[in-house]
Amino acid sequence: MTAGLILAAGESRRMGTPKALLRYGDESFLDALIGRFQARCAPVIVVLGAAAQQVRAATGRTATFVENGRWESGQTSSMQCGLRAVPAGAEGVLFTLVDHPAVKMETIDALLGPDVAAARDQPGQGIRALLRVPRYRGQNGHPIWFSRGLIPEFLALAESGAARDVVRAHSGVTQFVDGDDSGVLADIDDPAAYRALLEAGR
Repeated sequence: MTAGLILAAGESRRMGTPKALLRYGDESFLDALIGRFQARCAPVIVVLGAAAQQVRAATGRTATFVENGRWESGQTSSMQCGLRAVPAGAEGVLFTLVDHPAVKMETIDALLGPDVAAARDQPGQGIRALLRVPRYRGQNGHPIWFSRGLIPEFLALAESGAARDVVRAHSGVTQFVDGDDSGVLADIDDPAAYRALLEAGR
């Protein structure tokens, strides 16, 4: 079983409105991601913070909602809040930010696929991947999958730390999943990026 984890707790200051509620196709960013994750993950955990009541009231799909009362302290605290809700039976976590709504199902399937990768420093030697990271034209994106064995390391991060610190520490046991999915890079932080996303989808 893989748990899904979507962070939707930020203030969306540059966007000027909650990014979780921006429209992408026929749904909001958050509803689109919940739908994709629910097809492969259980449970799907959504972390709310700023505008929590507004976002939850406007979300049509069901999920396990948790609220980070310390969302202002940063993204790391929101991730940790969500990870504490991951059930003991989950073997891994599929993690993303709410501002990556354009990821394809094929990418999610690839991230949840075989868990054996070749260690970069040991060519030909099979290892169990602890992380899987999607790539588009050589650039890393979201969502990422990680083994539940890494959850304690994410929980141990200081508020000033970042999830990428744990990811980088385990580069030797990371499987990079290359694909033709520019959605893994579609980080929608401001109105210009949102317009570009909508124009690309036409």
